[in-house]
Amino acid sequence: MADVPPVEKIPEAKKERFDKLRSTFISKYGTEPDYFARAPGRVNLIGEHIDYCGYAVLPMAIEQDVIFATSSNADGKITFSNLNPVYKDFECDVSDITIPKDNPQWYFYALCGVKGMMEHMKKTTALGFNCVVEGTVPPSAGLSSSSALVCCAALTMMQANGWSLSKQELADMCAHCEHYIGTEGGGMDQAISFMAKHGTAKLIEFNPLRSTDVKLPFDTVFVISNSCVQANKAASSNFNIRVVECRIATQILAKSNSLEWKGIKKFAELQSLLLTTLDEMIDKVNKTFHKEPYTKTEICSILEVTPEELASTSLSENTLNVESFKLYQRASHVYNEAKRVVEFKQTCDLNASGTVEKLGELMTASHDSCRDLYECSHPDLDNLVQICLKSGALGSRLTGAGWGGCAVSMVRATDVLNFLAKVRDEYYLKSEERSTKILESLFATEPGAGAAIYKV
Repeated sequence: MADVPPVEKIPEAKKERFDKLRSTFISKYGTEPDYFARAPGRVNLIGEHIDYCGYAVLPMAIEQDVIFATSSNADGKITFSNLNPVYKDFECDVSDITIPKDNPQWYFYALCGVKGMMEHMKKTTALGFNCVVEGTVPPSAGLSSSSALVCCAALTMMQANGWSLSKQELADMCAHCEHYIGTEGGGMDQAISFMAKHGTAKLIEFNPLRSTDVKLPFDTVFVISNSCVQANKAASSNFNIRVVECRIATQILAKSNSLEWKGIKKFAELQSLLLTTLDEMIDKVNKTFHKEPYTKTEICSILEVTPEELASTSLSENTLNVESFKLYQRASHVYNEAKRVVEFKQTCDLNASGTVEKLGELMTASHDSCRDLYECSHPDLDNLVQICLKSGALGSRLTGAGWGGCAVSMVRATDVLNFLAKVRDEYYLKSEERSTKILESLFATEPGAGAAIYKV
């Protein structure tokens, strides 16, 4: 039997939360929900901005999640209502879903999941659903709140119509359908949301998608700290510029190695074709690229194409007007970060003396690379990482797309309370605005379970 998302009883410890959602649903729609769908957020321990380049990443699901209280309807309507009054209600017909790529709203992500499921199942009409949504994943914080919405909506649509897809099919489909809103991610968020297992991190590999349990050191805890700088990757082109820079760097490397470069778009694909190691690819990057930014004219000259041809082979819709590209920096980050993921997994597997120190060093080196080479950090986030390291973290780094959002720190279990107090004092209490957000912004977490359906 396919490895499908489980259908479970509501955990006793979560009953009060589900009862509140149920009551709100009854007040809103005048009937009981049929079921609940849940999808978790995630924290990426290491492997940032490399999934869309084809390389493995190492995330874990967190306890924070998105839950839909849902009932199916036969009129083909999709109705979203959020428990948080800041987020407005939305209704549309399941056969007429439009997702604008400007001014993203919270329900656009849910619509991605519905639209993706419809197209995957090759349906033009289907049963709709009414739902009340509650989310505990901090928004725009690098913990995958948007992908949790996408995954939860896809799972809800599947359940509403009695369809059956494996976790892998759902993850693949959800990774693709987030492109409807204009972000070109690689699939990590969706894969861990469906494939996560309580108590373990996962090595997520791509092409084909597969996951492997990674046992983390038992005497450490991972602490998440939110910089409180929101970063909505769909609202700017920063994310997609990095995707395009990686694509162009891949194509120039391919051409310099006498390959048919136009169809090659990912660093991992190129490495596979060249039959080289990561160290050898790092060497090729150092020998091929200069450190100064490349102009579009220079890139066209190297690839021997016109600007129009470059637009069709390498650029994306919202990067057509970009004129400067940092190719050495992006390529160097990706290949070195891919190497750090391999070393992190190997270090966990060996579990030898010095394991936690080595893992911490890899995490901190990852942050330095994201800050200096990929330029996806933020001054407040850099400051937070430094405070975490000074407060006793073995390693600390940004997690998620960056440009704000959260840091993840590895801390000895015996040091956690002291660590939390120091970070609270040095980062959150130094700002009047941040001091009101401590409870939801600074917390330890353990590897959580993946997406599931819960019976009423």
